[in-house]
Amino acid sequence: MRAPQSWYTDVLRQGDPEWSATTDEIDQGFVRVGFEIEDIDPFPTITGPLVIGRVETIEELTEFKKPIRFCTVEVGEAKPRGIVCGARNFAVGDLIVAALPGVVLPGPFEIASRETYGRVSDGMICSVSELGIGTDHSGILVLAPGTAEPGADAYEVLGLDDAAIDVNVTPDRGYAFSIRGLGRELAGSFGVPFVDPAAAEPAASATGDVWPVAIDDDSSAQRYTARVISGVNASAVSPWWMQKRLMVAGVRPISAIVDVTNYVMLELGQPLHAFDADKLTGTITVRSARAGEKLTTLDEVVRILDPEDVVIADDSGPIALAGVMGGGVTEVGDTTTTVLLESATFDPVRVFRTGKRHKLTSEASKRFERSVDPEVTAVASDRAARLIVEIAGGTITSPLSEARAPLTPTPSIAIPADEPDRTAGVSYPAGTTAARLTEVGCIVAGTDPLEVTPPSWRPDLRQRADLVEEVLRLEGLEDIPAVVPRAPAGTGLTAEQRRRRGIGRTLALDGYVEVLPYPFMPAGVFDQWDLPADDERRRAVRVLNPLEADRPELNTTLLPGLLEMVARNVARGQRDLSLYTIGQVVIAGGNVAPVVPLDVTRRPSDDEIASLDESLPDQPLHVAVVLTGLHDPAGPWGPGRVADHTDAFEAARSIGRAAGVVVELSKADHRPWHPGRCARLTVDGTTVGYAGELHPAVLERMDLPKRLCAVEVDIDALPLVAHLPAPRVSPFPAVLQDVAVVVADAVPSADVEAALRVGAGELLESIELFDVFTGDQVGAGSKSLTFALRFRAEDRTLTEEEANEAKLAAVAHAGDRVGARLR
Repeated sequence: MRAPQSWYTDVLRQGDPEWSATTDEIDQGFVRVGFEIEDIDPFPTITGPLVIGRVETIEELTEFKKPIRFCTVEVGEAKPRGIVCGARNFAVGDLIVAALPGVVLPGPFEIASRETYGRVSDGMICSVSELGIGTDHSGILVLAPGTAEPGADAYEVLGLDDAAIDVNVTPDRGYAFSIRGLGRELAGSFGVPFVDPAAAEPAASATGDVWPVAIDDDSSAQRYTARVISGVNASAVSPWWMQKRLMVAGVRPISAIVDVTNYVMLELGQPLHAFDADKLTGTITVRSARAGEKLTTLDEVVRILDPEDVVIADDSGPIALAGVMGGGVTEVGDTTTTVLLESATFDPVRVFRTGKRHKLTSEASKRFERSVDPEVTAVASDRAARLIVEIAGGTITSPLSEARAPLTPTPSIAIPADEPDRTAGVSYPAGTTAARLTEVGCIVAGTDPLEVTPPSWRPDLRQRADLVEEVLRLEGLEDIPAVVPRAPAGTGLTAEQRRRRGIGRTLALDGYVEVLPYPFMPAGVFDQWDLPADDERRRAVRVLNPLEADRPELNTTLLPGLLEMVARNVARGQRDLSLYTIGQVVIAGGNVAPVVPLDVTRRPSDDEIASLDESLPDQPLHVAVVLTGLHDPAGPWGPGRVADHTDAFEAARSIGRAAGVVVELSKADHRPWHPGRCARLTVDGTTVGYAGELHPAVLERMDLPKRLCAVEVDIDALPLVAHLPAPRVSPFPAVLQDVAVVVADAVPSADVEAALRVGAGELLESIELFDVFTGDQVGAGSKSLTFALRFRAEDRTLTEEEANEAKLAAVAHAGDRVGARLR
């Protein structure tokens, strides 16, 4: 909303005749009440003899290619000045602004006496753009008769010691698209009594017949008023004070009647429209358009109407798009003598949709879209009628005719008197809440709680939080202290948090890079994996309004997102990858969320919270790892090593060690893993995840590298170890023994390792597989596994004989369990 500083000054001086403020002070005043200033543009400085002139004679110079005039202009001197001018929108007797030699106009552009077009031009007749007050350069600035006498100082007459202030109005504050609304805010900021411009005296009464008006129910309009003004002078010129305010606001002055409707819109926030009454027939009706109807709007565009459009119509058909733009057939022109003045309140949503549908916007539609005050409709009509009669002459010849939809009472809002204090953490003086809400126009009753009825121009005040915001805004948001809350003393991270951080830190130290995959699964991913129909991972939670239509379901496993990241990296040339992520998955359960809405004015009860918690799906925390390409890089030491299922197994063991548990591996067949290279991960007999290489068919369908390993572990399924056990260090030396056993190819090495561990007894400190051999030496269908065993006694130095006996006992037990024989 752009307006001159002088307009705000005039409004506030109605409440305090001595009030004044600089541009910077007004800027700070708006900021104090929560409005942002887009721009402050002082009027350009003009020096030299800038005066009011009256055109005495006009001589048309026809010998040139373009129309040129030589004018004599009375400027309050002994003899008129001769000035050459190319504009044609003024006539003999008009008052204009003359820049005499020595004036420096904005640019800077110095005026001097010079010969041009065969005449001596002793000055310049100015347009508003040359004076720096507007952008209209299509013609000369013509002042209304009686504005000033020739020779008067134009700088003072035009009020050029001014500035344009542009206030950024947010969409929820439609009332601030007017001097009435912003003036009220500024008065509250400076503590000045506010005199409402809408509280002026009504227009003169008339005794003629009212013009019939009606509102159809399907139009959603709230109020429509009309009155007739006869005998107007359509060619009358608006007074300079009105033209100036319109131009600064970005509205081009056109004619007195149109200027008045625009001026009252800027002043009160109520758009108006003037019809040529002689071109209207029958009842004026607000209704929905009919399919196939056409309307030529003021911009001379023929528009095909839609039944969703709201139109103003008479007996001949549509004559205007309601709230957007008038029709060309009924517009006020130079021959207009009788005006029908419209003032109405339309449905904001219908106006918005009509404007979007026709790609049409206007100053009126901007205000209707944000809601206008329905109680100012008749007041604005009265104000405009008075101004039209005052400026363009004529008589109000009909009383105000009105159609109005049934009123819906504005509900009151109960609010504790100290609610703003508790919200801001500030103790305000008693009565502050009531005083501030009264200041914005609310009707406040009661003591505690207060019963607050918002004013008609504030549809944004709907709940207690809105009222609290108003109080805090007017009291000064900058005065609310910023107090950093003190963290209460505690025990630091919880065991769950330590476990999660420990797993992430361990994987990072092992060379894995953390990534954050998308939390929604691509459609059809489980079909690519060939998952059975009853697989738990298919129990996905579907989102009603997904961000992407092809991703409507939340992750039930972390692998789809990780595999997408692998594909993206490989497509960009990064082929050696070690990635991990930690995040929640969502498994749909059988519970249904409650359908009864909760009361938002109070805290939910414990039973309601428990019911909500029970309706939530399971959301366990998982960790997932993927590897592809070289796990050990190539270099002078060799060609590198491609990641395989054993690296995935080791990653699973690292996750277990970080969580303080021992992860056991056993053979498994679990899609999307390869059945021959997949291990089930268990802790104390409970399955916590899977690790290994993914199935080649799955990798081919998903356009992934031919060898790719993955691990996924349910962290929440791991036993929680609050404090990791401290390592035990024995003062006695260890005895190292290697053992090679031969088993069938089908026997997993993990089963052999488990059997050796049990058979070796308590003296075994650690066991590690370090070699696998197949060949003729061990026979077809067999393999040789070589383990490094470390034996140690806690209370003595262990002998080689004792260690050897433990080793042989381990082999014997493995022979009984898995058929192992010593190689």
